[in-house]
Amino acid sequence: MHDDVELFRREPANPLLTAGDWPYPVNSVFNPGAALVGDETVLLCRVEDRRGISHLTVARSADGRTDWRIDPKPLITDDPTDPSNCWGVEDPRVTRVDELDAWVIAYTAYGPSGPCVALSVTQDFNQVDHLGIVMPPEDKNASLLPRRVDGQFVLFHRPVSILSARADVWLSRSTDLRSWTTPEPVMQSRSGPWWDACRIGMGPSALETPHGWLMVYHGVKHMVATSIYRVGIVLLDLDDPTKVIRRTPSWLLGPDTEYERVGDVPNVIFPTGMVHDPRSDELRLYYGAADLTVALASANMSEVLDYLMSLPDELE
Repeated sequence: MHDDVELFRREPANPLLTAGDWPYPVNSVFNPGAALVGDETVLLCRVEDRRGISHLTVARSADGRTDWRIDPKPLITDDPTDPSNCWGVEDPRVTRVDELDAWVIAYTAYGPSGPCVALSVTQDFNQVDHLGIVMPPEDKNASLLPRRVDGQFVLFHRPVSILSARADVWLSRSTDLRSWTTPEPVMQSRSGPWWDACRIGMGPSALETPHGWLMVYHGVKHMVATSIYRVGIVLLDLDDPTKVIRRTPSWLLGPDTEYERVGDVPNVIFPTGMVHDPRSDELRLYYGAADLTVALASANMSEVLDYLMSLPDELE
């Protein structure tokens, strides 16, 4: 049995960022993308304003934990004249792509037709170039691999099936980040009473390891009066990322503290940002707590990989 493992440790100072930290009036701050930029940790936070519409704003910290400096203006915001995002932009995942010497931001654009996937590129988190909508509604939870596989970029995303209303993880491929192939299945929500039986979605950008692509995902379980969002980990084949090598049977991080259980959407841990410090081997996972604040949990990368490799091989 592997259901008693405790790999992730919550930061004692959680929540790290709240609406009260913002330089302008907002309702909530949550679901941040994360990147290491020079000697700083950058979080690209989803910020919901008092209209209920979200935008993305940068926060910076030297240690990734304290003394956050928050930009006075959003980096990416809604466009009232654009029907694809007039209702806001949400839930970014940030990927460093060395080939481009830049970071690619995958995020959800929201409008009357529903959520869809958009991409933007930045070299400094001060300015962005918008590539536009790359996946039509209804689609979200997009996360890009940091390098090409067989000459193509790979984007994980979650289209909702018109026929079955299933919400599983798929991937598409592209040579130019603009035109994408027909989605290929990667991972399904489990059937029955499992913690990830209702729906799943990929979280932060993958980390490349000798064992495979290390990725974090969220899983949802419906209860009588609420839904619970928890965190699992998956390892995908380096050469064929549609193949799941390992997948945690149990959730590794679930709502437990008051800031995770009480908020605009209770009982939610939603992982969207992850960085690895090779000097300390620390894995820092940034997440939205109850759709209200930003929190952090950390783990040891080697311990996470050892645990994953102790699990049964999904390909056998």
